[in-house]
Amino acid sequence: MESWLFLLAILVVAWIGKNQSLQIATLIVLVIKLIPNTSKLLTTIGQKGINWGVTVITVAILIPIATGQIGFRDLWHAFKSPVGWIAVACGVLVSILSFHGVGLLSATPEITVALVFGTIMGVVLFKGIAAGPIIAAGITYCLIQVLHLSLQ
Repeated sequence: MESWLFLLAILVVAWIGKNQSLQIATLIVLVIKLIPNTSKLLTTIGQKGINWGVTVITVAILIPIATGQIGFRDLWHAFKSPVGWIAVACGVLVSILSFHGVGLLSATPEITVALVFGTIMGVVLFKGIAAGPIIAAGITYCLIQVLHLSLQ
């Protein structure tokens, strides 16, 4: 019962915050929960959903290359500017943070609750996008290391 109330609360917050992505995602989860014998499906989505989402985002990013809107010339021009180098460095940093984020979430799943709550707050209150829980976990990992905090 608690999970239903939690999801309904998220739906209400998403509705108040006018966040369509969070509304749709919450409704999908609620509909799946309504269907009998879907606990295995929910588990699978929970375990693999982030990878599926990253794949979908990657496909969307590759579309301009596929359509010819972006080519090697654009890549070459990116390396000619400080902004391009910063973008490359940020791409590398995000991949490293994501690596550590996945490790942190695997080692301490209880942190997931705080990250989900923080992500929902960012989405609803600050019009953010729920695209970075793994990166947020990576940043959390880095801060834990820098501040020498214990995970207990």
